[in-house]
Amino acid sequence: MKAIRVQEVGAPEVLQSVGLPVPEPGAGEARVKIEVAGVNFIDTYHRRGWYPMPLPFTPGVEGAGIVDAVGEGVTEVAVGDAVAYGMTAGSYAEYAIVPSRVLVKRAGGVDAQKGAAAMIQGLTAHYLACSTYPLKPGDTCLVHAAAGGTGALLVQIAKLRGARVIGTVSTEEKARIAEAAGADETVRYTEVDFSEAVRELTEGAGVDVVYDSVGIDTFDKSLDCLKPRALMVLFGQASGVVPTFDLQTLNQKGSLYVTRPSLASYMLTREELEGRANDVFNWIAEGKLTIRIDRTFPLDDARGAHAYLEARQTKGKVLLTT
Repeated sequence: MKAIRVQEVGAPEVLQSVGLPVPEPGAGEARVKIEVAGVNFIDTYHRRGWYPMPLPFTPGVEGAGIVDAVGEGVTEVAVGDAVAYGMTAGSYAEYAIVPSRVLVKRAGGVDAQKGAAAMIQGLTAHYLACSTYPLKPGDTCLVHAAAGGTGALLVQIAKLRGARVIGTVSTEEKARIAEAAGADETVRYTEVDFSEAVRELTEGAGVDVVYDSVGIDTFDKSLDCLKPRALMVLFGQASGVVPTFDLQTLNQKGSLYVTRPSLASYMLTREELEGRANDVFNWIAEGKLTIRIDRTFPLDDARGAHAYLEARQTKGKVLLTT
């Protein structure tokens, strides 16, 4: 089978297309014939060595396809099931071995592209809006990168929960995408100080929660956007790692809270995983949640997909097709 391998960490050029034997599933595992693999920032962190992986490895933690074989003791899925999964490495390949406990059936007729696009970004948006800070009517949230793959989904789910959404974007085109997703107001951070703009939009009150996937470029000013006792949710680092900072800053800015969550911690049980996935798939099937596919790349061009993602010009989900 064809697979992408990383022999050493570094720039996108370390992604190599190679031939490997088709793997066999063991006990509690299924073999998935991958149709589509999602491309996520965590893949670039693995490739760079920011989140170390044993070398060599096949990147990609999100995929969708058809169950091709199952190992002993598998009860969650059967051969022929249309499935999707996230947070398990190895999806940049024509076949992947996946623990059956992390596979979810694609409910509501969700196709492979939407299924792959929904697992990491959709479930991330779900836990952020429904669990990390459970938004409710009357809340105001700030969503950075509101036109991106996760950002646009987060905007939509926040609106489903009745919140007011302020989104930051870099261009007029992205402002239109964020507004189409439901953002009440957009701020072009390339032209204005977003913290000052948010204070103006909230009449000086600030927001209840900031959802920040950008990292070092936005973190400090994001704290200035918060109400007293509000929550800063740092869930990514697209612009770089936020350095260590003085916790006394949280006191000075109004007894603030900060959390650095991960999807893995919000799908600790099979029940939690299926609950989040079914919500997302059903919203897609009902037309309440729109998955925007920005670009698809062939598996052989994983380098191009990573370069495109890291340029931070994406306007939706980036996928690899086998």
